[in-house]
Amino acid sequence: MQTTFSTLPALARAAVPAHSTPYSPELLLWEEIMPGGAHWSGLVRRGNTLRITDLHGGANLSALFYNFEERSERYNMPDTLKAQHTAMLTRGHVLYSDMGRVLCAIADDTCGWHDTVCGMSDAALVERCFGVARYQEHRNAMFRNGEDGCLIELGKWGMGKRDLVANANFFSKVVADADGALRFDTAHRREGQYIDLRFEMNVLVVLSACQHPLDPATRYDPKPVRLSCWRSGTAGQDDACRNACPENQRGYINTERYFL
Repeated sequence: MQTTFSTLPALARAAVPAHSTPYSPELLLWEEIMPGGAHWSGLVRRGNTLRITDLHGGANLSALFYNFEERSERYNMPDTLKAQHTAMLTRGHVLYSDMGRVLCAIADDTCGWHDTVCGMSDAALVERCFGVARYQEHRNAMFRNGEDGCLIELGKWGMGKRDLVANANFFSKVVADADGALRFDTAHRREGQYIDLRFEMNVLVVLSACQHPLDPATRYDPKPVRLSCWRSGTAGQDDACRNACPENQRGYINTERYFL
């Protein structure tokens, strides 16, 4: 028999709130600005939501996600897309781990499309597109890249290159033409757009605010984002992400069982 929410034991059902919590400024825990090109990592606990805001328009935020207690469990792009029958991420989608659990869910999104297939920039790509600007001459105006930024953050947690997996690129839209060639949509990103990532597990989050690898810009100009963490609680019984498809309902049961 396939387990559904209605067939769970009473104690398991009682651990799930009836409704999800909407954003309110009174629920804010902390807030900070990530400058363009910067990198960041930290623990976001189960029941908190990270609101990421594109402050000026044109931002790209590359992101990696790991189970904080068992970091060999991490974001799985193929399963995330396959389970939800989609090629991109937006409101109502969840980000699955390679254990079939829900690391986080997109509870709200004013952008509408986030890429998760194109990877992140590296040093060779940045040099080819924009040239070289080293720290020795340019200090904090140096040219950075997504891969090195994430590796610096992973090193702080005893992790390294072998832990790099397919990432999400928030605020970036990439579409395929009839021949399968990918094209970056430069008109997609606007000032003030935000995405709410509600965390359903304790997650190590690694971020880099460098330009998307397919961004056709000829000038190095990564944009800042604001991180706002607020106390949301976990997904309610009537949550749009939980009920988006049968696969997500099973993913949530698998996740909640982990914390019983």
